[in-house]
Amino acid sequence: MHVELAIPGLIPTQEALQAAFDGLRPPTLELLVARGRIERRPRACLEDWLAQAFALEGGTLPAGALTAAGEDAGAEGGAARWMRADPVHLHVARERLQLVPSAAFALAQEEAQALCDALSTHFAGDLAFLPSAAHPGCWIARVENAAPAAHPPPLEVARDPDDAQLRSRKDAKRTDALLNELQMLLHAHAVNAAREARGELTVNSVWFWGPGPLPSRAQGRWRSINANDPLTLGLAQLSGARRLPLAESGDSWLAAAAQEGQHLVVLEALRLPQALGDTEGYLAAVQSLEVRWLAPLLEALRTQRIGMLTLHAPDAAEALSIETVRDDLRRFWRRPRALAPWKD
Repeated sequence: MHVELAIPGLIPTQEALQAAFDGLRPPTLELLVARGRIERRPRACLEDWLAQAFALEGGTLPAGALTAAGEDAGAEGGAARWMRADPVHLHVARERLQLVPSAAFALAQEEAQALCDALSTHFAGDLAFLPSAAHPGCWIARVENAAPAAHPPPLEVARDPDDAQLRSRKDAKRTDALLNELQMLLHAHAVNAAREARGELTVNSVWFWGPGPLPSRAQGRWRSINANDPLTLGLAQLSGARRLPLAESGDSWLAAAAQEGQHLVVLEALRLPQALGDTEGYLAAVQSLEVRWLAPLLEALRTQRIGMLTLHAPDAAEALSIETVRDDLRRFWRRPRALAPWKD
């Protein structure tokens, strides 16, 4: 059995996070890096990595359509035109527009539904908004007419605030008008008034990204895919893989996993604290990853319960895939060490 872990945010890129990370010295991760074989590629965000891994046509990820498929959003899912339309909080800091993604604040299902209903009613005939049943901060929009301009994924924009600038676009005039209208509606909504009164971040805009039709097929190499994001689960469904909600740990995953084939687990807990530069949250997530996932899977590799373990860090400054088999663990002369600067 070959287990692959896709771990966006695994390698910190900000200096403050890198310094704290080097001081943490996670032992299992350091051992796997020292003994395994490292393959390097150009950096890719998780969404681009998934598009490449599933050999999607054009190398782009139609996140809206795939999320609709992962959510089983109606029988028309394949024929409708979808975009992701995630709720966000935008604010100006140091004369720069900054984005706080919905993953950074709590949003109740009833709040998400009320906001989506209001937007759908207002933009009837143009856009219809639907929140994820499992993730209220994940929205999709069914596009009836001309689509709004698309942006990079919100977590990528939060990680690089320069990308949050509303740059020139071919349809800038129409899109700015739509966003202004949308933002005024959100500002006046009772959900946001209640959130503001409680001292919580408001949903003051929507971030459109991931347009495109549902692909006819996806060429996945995995027998099963474990993930939280309905987008990834939509890819699993399209590729014919068994789609499963993310397990709580490596031990619980092993207890339920098939004993043969290749399996993918997508672990996104590091992505948000990296994007926000949250050192404390980042280190806690690394420690949790070490204890809950890497240590049990390393033990399973040692005891031959699994035959190969691969870690993918697609969004490091240089994307890394670290492949380890049991015999690699015998390379005792390759001692665990601080991870930077990732040299063989």
